[in-house]
Amino acid sequence: MNELTAQAVIDGLRGLARVDDGVFLARFFKTGEGEYGAGDIFIGVRVPDIRRVCRQFLALPLSEVQKLFHSKVHEHRLAAVILLADQYALADPSGKQAIFALYLANVRQGFVNNWDLVDSSAEFIIGEQLYGHSPDLLFDLARNANIWQRRVAILSSFAFVKKGHADITLQLAQVLLYDKEDLIQKAVGWMLREIGKRVSRQPLLDFLTEHAATMPRTTLRYAIEHLSPEQRKHFMGLKSQKRASL
Repeated sequence: MNELTAQAVIDGLRGLARVDDGVFLARFFKTGEGEYGAGDIFIGVRVPDIRRVCRQFLALPLSEVQKLFHSKVHEHRLAAVILLADQYALADPSGKQAIFALYLANVRQGFVNNWDLVDSSAEFIIGEQLYGHSPDLLFDLARNANIWQRRVAILSSFAFVKKGHADITLQLAQVLLYDKEDLIQKAVGWMLREIGKRVSRQPLLDFLTEHAATMPRTTLRYAIEHLSPEQRKHFMGLKSQKRASL
């Protein structure tokens, strides 16, 4: 039986690390000076291997998970969010509250600080915790200056979309619609697309009718991905017409 410590998780990940993968991942996650992942350290462990290690430490105490968040190594922090998401799904109400509080604290402290960390966890912890309750936290996060907190906001609402509810995501999309960060534009477009796929096509079409002419091109392209060729042409045409009139 594995010792339930952060160090044991770190040792397990180290045994699967590959230098060449570390070099590739550092480039892929933009760790160069001035890029969104500047200074992050990768040891070269792929996501399936991280998940395999995490399955061996599902009962890791939250105090030990916290130690993983404090690591400078990206894969250690990714293991932390994967563990919390998996633990949340199995926890009782008091356990869920503790996991939610720990996760949110680390979001606010800047340890959930790349798109893969956000996308692996936000909907499964914050989204699930807030479903059926006040969404005010999501709007607070959406208005934060930190890009990762904004991405947490919109990605957390994916939990609502999967349950058939689009309103909160549409409201968040309006808050974030003119965000200048490419990673937020992509996330907003992705969530709009999912509304059309999972909830109803009409709310997506209504949103696009109102905003397609002015929304960022990246957001629009993601949002219309699964529309018909005729619909895609129509909404891209609105964008082109707007640009031509300027």
